[in-house]
Amino acid sequence: MNTITKYTCLFLLLSASCFAQNNTPAIPVTPGVSLALATSRSASISNIQYKLHFNIPAEQTAIINATESIVFKLNKLAQLQIDFKQNADHLKQVLVNGKEITLNFKEEHILIDQQYLKAGNNTIKIEFVAGNESLNRNKDFLYALFVPDHARTVFPCFDQPDLKANFLLSLTVPIDWKVMANAIKKDSLVNGNAVTYHFKNSDKLPTYLFSFTAGKYAFIKNKMNNRDMEFLHRETDSAKIKLSVDSVFVAHRDAIDFLEEWTGIKYPFQKVGFVAIPDFQFGGMEHPGEVQYKASALFLDQGATKDQFISRSNLISHETAHMWFGDLVTMKWFNDVWMKEVFANFMADKVTEKLMGKSTFDLKFLQDHYPAAYGVDRTLGANPIRQQLDNLQEAGSMYGNIIYHKAPIMMRQLELLMGKESFQKGIREYLKKYSYGNATWNDLIAILSKYSKSDLYSWNKVWVNEPGRPIFSYDIKFDGDKINDLTISQKSEVGAQRIWPQSFTVKLVYADSSRVLMVNSMNAKTFINEAKGLSKPQYILFNANGAGYGLFPIDQPLTANLYSLVDPLERASAYINAYENMLSGRGNKPDALLNVLLKGLNVEQNEMNLRLLSGYLTNIYWTFLTPAKRNALHVGVEKTIWTAMEKQQMQNNKKILFNAYQNVYLSAEAGKKMYNFWLKQSAPEGIKLLEDDYSALALTLALKTDTANSILKEQLARTKNDDRKNRLLYLMPALSTDIKVRDGFFNSLKERKNRNKEAWVTTALFYLHHPIRQASSVNYLAESLNLLEEIQKTGDIFFPQSWLASIFSNYNTKQANRIVKDFLNAHPNYNPKLKDKILQATDNLRRAQFIVN
Repeated sequence: MNTITKYTCLFLLLSASCFAQNNTPAIPVTPGVSLALATSRSASISNIQYKLHFNIPAEQTAIINATESIVFKLNKLAQLQIDFKQNADHLKQVLVNGKEITLNFKEEHILIDQQYLKAGNNTIKIEFVAGNESLNRNKDFLYALFVPDHARTVFPCFDQPDLKANFLLSLTVPIDWKVMANAIKKDSLVNGNAVTYHFKNSDKLPTYLFSFTAGKYAFIKNKMNNRDMEFLHRETDSAKIKLSVDSVFVAHRDAIDFLEEWTGIKYPFQKVGFVAIPDFQFGGMEHPGEVQYKASALFLDQGATKDQFISRSNLISHETAHMWFGDLVTMKWFNDVWMKEVFANFMADKVTEKLMGKSTFDLKFLQDHYPAAYGVDRTLGANPIRQQLDNLQEAGSMYGNIIYHKAPIMMRQLELLMGKESFQKGIREYLKKYSYGNATWNDLIAILSKYSKSDLYSWNKVWVNEPGRPIFSYDIKFDGDKINDLTISQKSEVGAQRIWPQSFTVKLVYADSSRVLMVNSMNAKTFINEAKGLSKPQYILFNANGAGYGLFPIDQPLTANLYSLVDPLERASAYINAYENMLSGRGNKPDALLNVLLKGLNVEQNEMNLRLLSGYLTNIYWTFLTPAKRNALHVGVEKTIWTAMEKQQMQNNKKILFNAYQNVYLSAEAGKKMYNFWLKQSAPEGIKLLEDDYSALALTLALKTDTANSILKEQLARTKNDDRKNRLLYLMPALSTDIKVRDGFFNSLKERKNRNKEAWVTTALFYLHHPIRQASSVNYLAESLNLLEEIQKTGDIFFPQSWLASIFSNYNTKQANRIVKDFLNAHPNYNPKLKDKILQATDNLRRAQFIVN
């Protein structure tokens, strides 16, 4: 090749290269944060530092002026998109590398042309008005809640989980307000009636974990194991404060100690802080240094049950586990959000096991996770644990009972498959490798596979990537009075045939003994070799240890002997399976199962089991009986529950049954009895009722009597705490005896401002759509479905499903079922994830069409 030809070719090659670079397709500018945009930014942006100041006035409706500096490293020049889900008038000034630029704002993004950028470090400064939607502003407090993609509704940012950053925050607030954020407070400066707090630079966080709160709080500081802990709250009940505060600190200490030991990694963030928020949207949210909790979950009174105390410990352990699982190591994209939730639940359960013993842990694990997981997995809208996500604006639809409850069951089966020691080694390696970074489920499976002889990739396919559950059946053959062959089979409840590899036990019950057999169900048929030659049992209890996942057969003699099972775990497993078989049409009819459960109220002594029984009982009573049958049965049901309550010896058991009685009563005699308890502020012998109990009783009385207005006004006068008083004021129209007032309340929900307190909304909807009111409230169903897309766009992550559940959970009529069918038929291209939510929430309604008699 000669020199001229050589340089001609080089020129053409470079030209082609430059031409290709200049014509690289730009990332489309679309609402939300698309996967394409997130992938592009992740490849080109690093070393992000935010510096933010918010000037928060005392007046709830006054604007919040803010300033921001974003420093970052850019390794690829292209148009830059900064996420900001507000109108353009919220942006006052944008400077890029010291130069003010003309605002180019499109589809929820500030667009920065590449001519203003440079390879290497860049600085963008923005003056703006903060968005209010995710600051949860109340009269005298606010809190920032940005999960999953709501940071961009408040301030301009790169709102995706794999662009972690440090946050240098300052807040100007009224002088009598307290503040808390991810980082330690550095200093404060008083200026008139305001004070400015400066915080140290935060640890590296994704935008959804950046948070702060400010308002009129009580502040408590404690030192546990030489670690400072901070607590903000608004509780005014001195008894609750005395009973709860120390326990909350101790629970955080115990959870941190356990997780440090189990993971081999010290607490990974600069501070421990938590805040109790009245009517918080979730149970908790794991912001490092500023964990947010629902106040009622932390502050318990003397009337609290054992289950409530365990639930508080479990909630604190769950949020603390997130410091390692989700915060230290974060999913790369929100399709793997389930990973942080499964480990938080899984590790919280391990803390419970250590603190309360294996038997309590096994029982709580079964009751917490299996009914909730089945509640989705049995429906026509069942979703897999791991889902596809194309845009972060739909990330809220990832959340639900599958990731919170099926995933821990899956993880427990994985631990059984690998062995506890190998499983722990793999998790420790994963946490160390990806500390302060991001990882995917495939990254974790690759590590765990090194510690397992099993094919985890095949196992993963059915458990993680596909929805649904198996149905088990059995075949038993005898040779005289001996078992010749016992075979257990599994098949898919719906869809293509699959096998869920798992282990569980079956129990052969004899007149004076029993025999427990382990089943490793790895194929469509499993032969139980250990059963061969054993005597013919009276009956077989399937899934005796509660570890198996699916619909198990019921050996008919079991029903008559249900309450003779000694182990509470075995009884709980049998209760759950009986209810699931009823729903599937394979077991007792609803009224028959109701009678079986009523018998158990007199003999079941385990508190958690009694709560499970009463929950199933009240659900059948309201959802799977016709009004005529309920009216025929209610007096007997009331008497049975009341008699069982009087027979129970434990105070907590009595209270569970009192609550069940309060739930189901319809007779005038029962109503008068309950009214007198409320009016005189008294309680049945052996039961302690406190303010929250009397408030709940007032709501029930208002629903079931024609004097709602006077009862609720009196309860309002009795209520001293302002937050609880405001909640009651909100609920009153939904309980009005005047249908026009209830109509007005429902119509008010079409305006976003009236849905700000989502916990209040869902409680109000429960009363609005109670079976007693369904003759009129059925008229709200179609419009409630029409509002769902708006609910998803404007609400927090659980609001779409809680909206639907509060509305549809107790309907069983053909009219309601037809409304749902008509809506889905009229919207063939409806958002698939929202369609699934509808199918999940209306599954009992669908099943009621063929099991209600």
